[in-house]
Amino acid sequence: MNKTPHILVVDDNPEIRDLVSRFLIKDGYRVSTAGDGREMHKALADKRIDLILLDLMLPGEDGLSLCRTIRSTSNIPIIMVTAKGEEIDRVLGLEMGADDYIAKPFGTREVLARIKAVLRRVSGETSTQEASPRTKYSFAKWILDVDKRELLSADGIVTPLSTGEYDLLMAFVERPKRVLSRDQLLDLARGRSASVYDRSIDTQVSRLRRKMELDPKSPEIIKTVWGGGYIFTPEVSQS
Repeated sequence: MNKTPHILVVDDNPEIRDLVSRFLIKDGYRVSTAGDGREMHKALADKRIDLILLDLMLPGEDGLSLCRTIRSTSNIPIIMVTAKGEEIDRVLGLEMGADDYIAKPFGTREVLARIKAVLRRVSGETSTQEASPRTKYSFAKWILDVDKRELLSADGIVTPLSTGEYDLLMAFVERPKRVLSRDQLLDLARGRSASVYDRSIDTQVSRLRRKMELDPKSPEIIKTVWGGGYIFTPEVSQS
């Protein structure tokens, strides 16, 4: 089996698709391209894709909608590309389940750095994950399976998590009952400081609450500590 990461570039501009494809191939990646949502879905059905570079502005169904559709059934990493570069676009992308974002115009080195960072997180190349393979964390009628990178309910139903949501939840379950500031969570969950903003943590917390809390507006698992950050309140057991 070919273990070279396979990147799907989704952009309606053929010149951008060609440019991105050429420098990714030059860096050793396999690359497929799509000009719209229909072509994207066909590529996903026909090939094993390891990461999607997804443009926000597409003809027909836009990138945000496509991101939400993918995330409802799959944990495949998604890096959203926006031409606007405004915070609202980045926040919406994260709310739809994107793992990262990059603004046009972008440099090839930045794209490569973002892709490599996301793929590293997905592959579990962290000292914590290497030190504790096949670990399961149990809390508040939920199980986080580290080996499978899955969140399971009490009745065994899998709740899909984006890479960002998974990383943030790992930061919480490994440090229960501790107040963690946004800066701490940014460092623990995102693994980098450049181009990351506090609002991304708030967005990921909001997404986790919608997936895990009985009442996301009155959370019991991840509570806000005003002026301090967040605290993961349940008892956590490890097996």
